[in-house]
Amino acid sequence: MADDSLIHDPDGGMPRLLEIMRRLRDPQTGCPWDIEQDFASIAPYTIEEAYEVADAIERGAWDELEGELGDLLLQSVYHAQMGAEAGHFTFDSIVRKIADKMVARHPHVFGDESRDKSAEQQTADWEKIKAAERAAKHEIRTLDGVALHLPALMRAVKLQKRAARVGFDWPETAQVLDKIIEEARELDEARETLTHVEVEEEFGDLLFVMANLARHLDVDPESALRAANAKFTRRFNAVEDALGGLGRCPDDSTLEEMDALWNAVKRAERKS
Repeated sequence: MADDSLIHDPDGGMPRLLEIMRRLRDPQTGCPWDIEQDFASIAPYTIEEAYEVADAIERGAWDELEGELGDLLLQSVYHAQMGAEAGHFTFDSIVRKIADKMVARHPHVFGDESRDKSAEQQTADWEKIKAAERAAKHEIRTLDGVALHLPALMRAVKLQKRAARVGFDWPETAQVLDKIIEEARELDEARETLTHVEVEEEFGDLLFVMANLARHLDVDPESALRAANAKFTRRFNAVEDALGGLGRCPDDSTLEEMDALWNAVKRAERKS
């Protein structure tokens, strides 16, 4: 009979969580679903949990954030357990590696470098340290090491930042705006003459340049789009509520009616 004392100890801390995951993955007595998982099958859950953490923060849902952070921590423990089973790494080695990295990347805090630097200088020093780390991993090309599975807009900005470091960048925001007009024109022409695959390519080019504009304006495109999504949701809900007050719903309304209500909602928001 397994000793469950640690499993049921509310003060067991990190050892308790690690033991729970080890038991869940036990090939003889664990959970069949957990046993079947691998790195690839768990990765989407890891990404989802990270977004749920970000969502709780954005909403200021501090009562939910504790649980969401726990869910995200569990994902790290899950990957650590699978890594240990395969002989790749352990939870302790993961902790040691990130701790070593933080010490190495902050010589002005943990070493003998001066803390008397501007935020810009510290950022520049950070990039130099990361560049040295990439070189040690034989990532010698400018764009090496930018994760493939980042959200597309985020990855676009990171790729552009890397290219800008070696001088491959428009010096003026106006030039980016000109490129957006050019790409939009090409997309408009593509609608009539090109295949769907080619239209998708032109649309991707336009999004890529829009991400570049965000970088030049010092705007986070992911954050900006999330805010636009929230605004659209808020305003459409208000339109739906207004229709409900008339005993109707969007399905039995015209676009003109809904557009008029939408504009009324916008005017009300500007006055508030």
